[in-house]
Amino acid sequence: MDSKGRRAATLLALCSVLVVMAVVAVSNYKKFMNGPQNSDDSGNTAAKNDIRDIGIEEDGRVSGADLSAFLNDEDFFDAETPKGSNLSHASDNDEAALTVLASSVERDIRVKIVDDKGNAVSGHDFMVQINGEGAYFDDDMDGVIHITNVKPGDYEVTLSGLEGFEVPSEPAKVNVQSIVSYVPIDDISYFVHSENEVDVIKDDSEMTNEAVDETDEDDTQYTALLDTQERDNAVALGIDVSKWNKDIDWDVVKEEGVEFAIIRCGYRGSSSGLLVEDPYFYKNIEEAREAGIKVGVYFFSQAVDLVEAVEEASMVIALLDGIKPDYPIFIDIEGAGGNGRADGLDMATRTAVVNAFCQTIQNAELDAGVYSSRNWYYNNLDPGEFYDIKIWLAEYRQTPLYEGKYDMWQYTSSGAVAGIEGRVDLNVSYLGL
Repeated sequence: MDSKGRRAATLLALCSVLVVMAVVAVSNYKKFMNGPQNSDDSGNTAAKNDIRDIGIEEDGRVSGADLSAFLNDEDFFDAETPKGSNLSHASDNDEAALTVLASSVERDIRVKIVDDKGNAVSGHDFMVQINGEGAYFDDDMDGVIHITNVKPGDYEVTLSGLEGFEVPSEPAKVNVQSIVSYVPIDDISYFVHSENEVDVIKDDSEMTNEAVDETDEDDTQYTALLDTQERDNAVALGIDVSKWNKDIDWDVVKEEGVEFAIIRCGYRGSSSGLLVEDPYFYKNIEEAREAGIKVGVYFFSQAVDLVEAVEEASMVIALLDGIKPDYPIFIDIEGAGGNGRADGLDMATRTAVVNAFCQTIQNAELDAGVYSSRNWYYNNLDPGEFYDIKIWLAEYRQTPLYEGKYDMWQYTSSGAVAGIEGRVDLNVSYLGL
């Protein structure tokens, strides 16, 4: 075949391909416009009519469409997974997820069973297994189990199953030490209670107990702030307050000449032994600082041993949450009217409790001290054994009779300061702050 013949044949083949492509395109276009084919012609007709009936609204939506239909699909949304790797996950049958917290101070294990909000789960007879020690029950059903006389070592705490709850799949681990180390307890906040969880009448004995007895006060005591014009520059005037002083106008208190305030953060229950937060603590410390008043903190103790003293100090540190007070953190070691759980301690034990509290505070790089009356310093404590701590003396007369060294002096519990309703404790500081 010559070159002319070859060109003609090639042109004919190309034309044939173009014709085939055009036929395919037209066929697909008709299928697209007419919708999907169905063997049932009546069904095709209905589908076509449905499509023609759907119009487009001005806002771009398809008229007649149910845009909320997905809400009726039970499988549309995934179940939310609780956050926090330390919490067990809720199961499909809506069992409550529990977490086990375990800590130790000295030859003991304290266990707390909490919910996903960190609250102790009460009202249930939980049982935990301690490897090498056996089973222990929450007999009073308060969500806390305290195990004593445990040999030093590493332990695992496993919570046994209980209907209605999902227990953690992994045991909690705890190290038991042979000697108290005066280091703040990390999870102590889980063992702190609010006042609606305790019997306040029995537990907050500070409300009825005076710091001093009749031998440590007389009618010569001052009941107002001292004359600031005649005092030494190293002396500062202050108050100490708790929930019993109720709402305080701190700006007015500042204008009255108050330079510092020692604020109660909490107490250990005189009856129950539970750690309880003072409901006015945060309000007082925040508003006092905003008014330009320097602050310190005190804790009303009912600790009966070194372990409980470390717990109390740890609670104070946890409540401060990074706030560094201007004045020391004091342990209030006064009695509870004779009925308190710590009222019968001997001098050596009580002195050791003070040192344990203060050393724990000091190990958190904070200043520490002890508050008590002249009579108690003489008869119930041994100040010569105190470990480099500040002394806050309560003695209600013009001139204290206490012969030891002291850094602060509470000179009355019957003071009056504008901005505070009722009586208030008044103090002098010689700390030079």
